[in-house]
Amino acid sequence: MESAAFAASSHFPRLQNPSPNPSRSKRSLLRFLNCAQNPNPSFCLSRRTPISGITPAAAVTEAAASGVVELPQLKLQRLVSEFQSLSEPVDRVKRLLEFAALLPPFSDGDRVPENRVMGCTAQVWVAVRMDGEGRMRFAAESDSEITKGFCSCLIWVLDGVAPEKVLAMRAEDLGALNVGLPGRAQSRVNTWHNVLISLQKKTKAILAEREGKQPLEPFPSLVIGVEQVHAKGTYAEAQAKFLSPDELKVKELVNLLKEKRIGVVAHFYMDPEVQGVLTAAQQQWPHIHISDSLVMADRAVKMAKAGCQYITVLGVDFMSENVRAILDQAGFEKVGVYRMSNEQIGCSLADAAASPTYMNFLEAASRSTPALHVIYINTSLETKAHAHELVPTITCTSSNVVQTILQAFSQIPDLNIWYGPDSYMGANIAELFRQMANMANEEIAEIHPKHDRNSIRSLLPRLRYFQDGTCIVHDLFGHEVVKKINEMYCDAFLTAHFEVPGEMFSLAMEAKRRGMGIVGSTQNILDFIKQRVQEALDRDLDDHLQFLLGTESGMVTSIVAEVRKILRSAPSPRRSNLNIEIVFPVSSDSLSTTSAHSSPGLSCLEASDANKLAVVPGVAAGEGCSIHGGCASCPYMKMNSLNSLLKVCHQLPDKENILSGYEAGRFDAQTPGGKLVADLGCEPILHMRNFQVTGELPEKLVHQILHQSGDRRPPS
Repeated sequence: MESAAFAASSHFPRLQNPSPNPSRSKRSLLRFLNCAQNPNPSFCLSRRTPISGITPAAAVTEAAASGVVELPQLKLQRLVSEFQSLSEPVDRVKRLLEFAALLPPFSDGDRVPENRVMGCTAQVWVAVRMDGEGRMRFAAESDSEITKGFCSCLIWVLDGVAPEKVLAMRAEDLGALNVGLPGRAQSRVNTWHNVLISLQKKTKAILAEREGKQPLEPFPSLVIGVEQVHAKGTYAEAQAKFLSPDELKVKELVNLLKEKRIGVVAHFYMDPEVQGVLTAAQQQWPHIHISDSLVMADRAVKMAKAGCQYITVLGVDFMSENVRAILDQAGFEKVGVYRMSNEQIGCSLADAAASPTYMNFLEAASRSTPALHVIYINTSLETKAHAHELVPTITCTSSNVVQTILQAFSQIPDLNIWYGPDSYMGANIAELFRQMANMANEEIAEIHPKHDRNSIRSLLPRLRYFQDGTCIVHDLFGHEVVKKINEMYCDAFLTAHFEVPGEMFSLAMEAKRRGMGIVGSTQNILDFIKQRVQEALDRDLDDHLQFLLGTESGMVTSIVAEVRKILRSAPSPRRSNLNIEIVFPVSSDSLSTTSAHSSPGLSCLEASDANKLAVVPGVAAGEGCSIHGGCASCPYMKMNSLNSLLKVCHQLPDKENILSGYEAGRFDAQTPGGKLVADLGCEPILHMRNFQVTGELPEKLVHQILHQSGDRRPPS
C-alpha cells in the first residue's frame, strides 16, 4: 500500500514549468500529497496524471525495486532533486510557500507549549500520533509561511511510515535541501533539523509507551521566572535554596568588606549559599567579581589599584596562587591574598599535572623541537614553572585553547604542540580539528583567517595531548547521561564545557551546528544562555526555553542572576510569557541511600521507610557529592563556604597570625634550573595575556620555541 501511495506522489509540478492554470496546478499538488497519506492504493492509482514525464506505474516499479524500507529516503531524494532543480533561491521559497498552503489545519487543542519546537526563529508546533496499523501520523503549524513549508515537506516524507523509519532519518540528510534566502541558509537548515528532532522525540515516547516501558525520570531542574524560581527535584531544591540570600548575612559581609577594604574574586562553581550572598552584596560593594578562572587574577589587580588592601579568593589553590603571583608582577606585593581553608583545596586536573606521568609527557615534548606546551590554566604555579623550564609553555583556558593552537601553528608551521593535562579536552580539540579538516576553506577562515584544509591536516599529526587527566565533575557526563539526554532532551538547548567526555562533546557539537548548543568555557555557556533568552524576549512570544547545563552546577547562581536581569529589563507583558528551565544532568551514581540515623532531617520517618529512601545529594547536606563523582558538584570548590569567608574577613588584619594557614603564600622555591618558581611560573600566564591582547604569540615565546635545545634544563 505504501509503495502505491508513494508512486502517485513521488514528483510534483515544477516551478520552472508552471501550469497555465494555477488553480489546476494547486489541485494537482494537493491530490498527490493526499495520495502520500491515503492508505487506499486505488485512491492514488485512479489518478494517472504524468508528472515530470514519469507515470505513477513507472514510479511504483522504481519504489518496489528499491524496497519499501527505503521509502522515506527515496521520497527525500525526490524532494532534494526537486529543490536542486530550482537554481534561484526565490524559486525555492515560492515552492515552499506552495507546500505551506497545503498543510492541513492544525487542531487548537494541539497548540500547547509542550508541542512547541525549540530553536526555531518562528513559532512551530508539532503533534504526533500512531494510527491503528502502527504507522506514525504527524501534524504541524507555524506562524511563518516558509516554516510551514518546511513542516509540510517533512510530513510528506515521513507521514504514514513505521516508527523505526522515522527514527532512521538523520538530520544531516536534510542539508542537501538547501532552501532559503541568501544570508539565512543556516537558519533554514536549523529549522529542518529542529522540527525533525521534535518529531523523532515524540515518536520515541509513543513507541516506548506502546511497548510498556516505564517513562524515564527527568533530570532535576530549575524554572526561572522574574521573581520566583521553581525547583523540580531534590538536587534542584538544594541549588535553589540560597538563591534568595539571608539579608542579615549580606549586610554583615558588605560592612566587613567596606570597613577593611577587601576585594572578593570567586569562581562560578562556588556553593550556592556563598554565591547567593555575593551576588546580592555586589549591589552594595563593587569589588566583588564572580567569573571563570581566566579573569580572576586580572580583576584582583583592578581591585588593588582601586585601593583594596586584601583579596579573598574563592576557588581552588591554583587560582589563589595565580592571583598572588599576578599581583606581585603588577607591583602589589603588600596586598594580602587569602584562601578559604587552612587545608589544601585541590583539583583533580592540577593533581594530574603534578604527577611523574605528566613530567614524562613533558620530557617527550622537550625532545620534539620545535615544540610548544599549551597548559590548561587549571594547574599549579609550580607545575607551570617546571614545565616552562623543560619546554616553552603558554597557559590556555577552555575559551581560548583552540585559537591559541591555531595561531601558534600559523606562526610556526612545523611546530609540535603538546596539550595537557585534561585528556577529554585534548581529545575534543583533536576531534574538532578533524572536523575542520573536512570543512570548506571559507568556513575554516571564519574560525581562523590563516588556516585552510591543508594547514589543518598538517596540524593534526603534530598535535599531542596528555591521556591521564580528568576533571572529576565533568567526568560524570558520560554514556549514561548522554543516553538519557538523547531520549528525553534531544530537542533542548545543550551546553557543554570543553572538559566533558567525547560522547557528550559530540552531542553538544551536533546541537551547536543547528543553533541549539554551545561548547566552551563557563563564560561561553553563560553568554549563550543570555543570548537565547534575549532573542526570545525580542520575539515577544509565549515560550519555554530548556537548557541542559553540561558543567558544574554552581553555575546556576550566575545564570539565575543574569536571566532575571534580562527579564526585568523587558516590559511586563513580554517577560511574563517566558519560562527558562535549567536542567542538571545527574548520573545514577549521585543517588545514595540514607537513613533516619544518618540524616537528622529524616527523623520523622519510619525507620523502614528511611532506610529505603533515595536522596539526590545537594550542596547543603553534601551526601554523595564526593571526589568519586556522581553529581555535578565539585567537592573541592565547596570548601569555600560562607562561614569561611566571614571568618577571614572578621579576622583581618591578621595581627595574631591566626590566618597563616589561609594566606596564599609566595613561592620561594627554585626550579631545578635555579629560577624562582614564582617568576618562571608566571611567564606562561603572561604569554597568554599577551596573546589575548594582540592575537599573536609574543616574540619572546616565539624566540624560546625556535631556539630551544632538546633539553632546556641546565646540566646537573
